[in-house]
Amino acid sequence: MPLSKHIILGVHITDRIHHVDSVQRLLTEYGCSIRTRLGLHEADKGFCSPNGLLILEMTDDDAKATELMTKLNAVSGVEAKKMVFHHP
Repeated sequence: MPLSKHIILGVHITDRIHHVDSVQRLLTEYGCSIRTRLGLHEADKGFCSPNGLLILEMTDDDAKATELMTKLNAVSGVEAKKMVFHHP
């Protein structure tokens, strides 16, 4: 059955080394509601940015996506925002 909408969470993490445990626990808790996970951070030889960005494609369960976003926003140094694209 095709999805009725795409729910995307953008998650900005500052000082990711210190916040990674809390974020990973939440991603594991909501793992069955996450269809795709993409992690981005600036890295080069001898350099790894302390900040990162996660893009999460959620299942079309809006309540679970909102719940995860709320819990992520409660973590210090983490900001999560939601985008919803509906299919006609």
